[in-house]
Amino acid sequence: MLIRQDDGFHHPVASEITPAQVYAKRRDFLQQLAAAGLLASAGGAWAQSAVPRPGKLAPLNSKSATFAGAQATDTVTPYKDASTYNNFYEFGTDKSDPAENAHTLKTRPWSVDIEGMVKKPGVLNLEDLLKLSPMEDRIYRLRCVEGWSMVIPWVGYSLSELIKKVEPLGSAKFVEFVTLADPKTMPYVGSRVLSWPYIEGLRMDEAMHPLTLLTFGMYGEVLPNQNGAPVRVTVPWKYGFKSGKSIVKIRFTDKQPLTAWNKAAANEYGFYSNVNPKVDHPRWSQATERRIGEGGLFAKKLKTLMFNGYEPQVGQLYAGMDLAKNF
Repeated sequence: MLIRQDDGFHHPVASEITPAQVYAKRRDFLQQLAAAGLLASAGGAWAQSAVPRPGKLAPLNSKSATFAGAQATDTVTPYKDASTYNNFYEFGTDKSDPAENAHTLKTRPWSVDIEGMVKKPGVLNLEDLLKLSPMEDRIYRLRCVEGWSMVIPWVGYSLSELIKKVEPLGSAKFVEFVTLADPKTMPYVGSRVLSWPYIEGLRMDEAMHPLTLLTFGMYGEVLPNQNGAPVRVTVPWKYGFKSGKSIVKIRFTDKQPLTAWNKAAANEYGFYSNVNPKVDHPRWSQATERRIGEGGLFAKKLKTLMFNGYEPQVGQLYAGMDLAKNF
């Protein structure tokens, strides 16, 4: 579906890069699964059988060949690359580890606890979440703090739909996301690389922004375990580690959450972690990026765009802030 917003922002969607008849059948099937509460039970085999849908994709704010003032034509990252080159430290620290090890993750049954400063706390099972709002297809850039990027079609709905349902109190200023930490199914939980469970967080206005996606699938299929099944958050203007995976708890609070990477190395990973080519990581530049699936290590590097190219949509959230200090 085409999602139209008042700011003229154009979300490229899967129907723009997939034959219409195939797209219509697939979306109907996905909606039927969601309505029946069966989306997650389709399991990893369905996700792993997904066929990459390569194709040229119009820039995210228009159908022209420009994006945020730069000449660019994005190509959707092949499914094989997006599902085998991952950061998910609960399953290992090498990029290939999650795809090799995440088969042990059990995604059924699954529930998410809603806690903290909210009028309607409680437990939402996966079926509840799937039926809460109609699914949408959105193609987002993903930029990793390590200097690589992808372009991925996600399936989900704006996180704001869930937030509105649970009715946060006016005193709630932040949303905290807690990832499952099960050493029986996540072999690297307990390693010293991070504190467990993995915690991420957003300011309330960031969480409510329509681009922030509660995500259940990618490439029109159920999320693979290694990409954060069965439910994750996708925040396209921030570095990838801000998008919490395999979420089991959403907590509303008046205090800024102490997030996993910020706790591990505050001088390297700020709370906001907005994509900003002007603020280097202490050990490398963030001015350019390497697009996965496009030429390997020797591919021409791309210029990193402010807020990952979403500055027209999210720049106002940070008006007046020192983005070098609040990195």
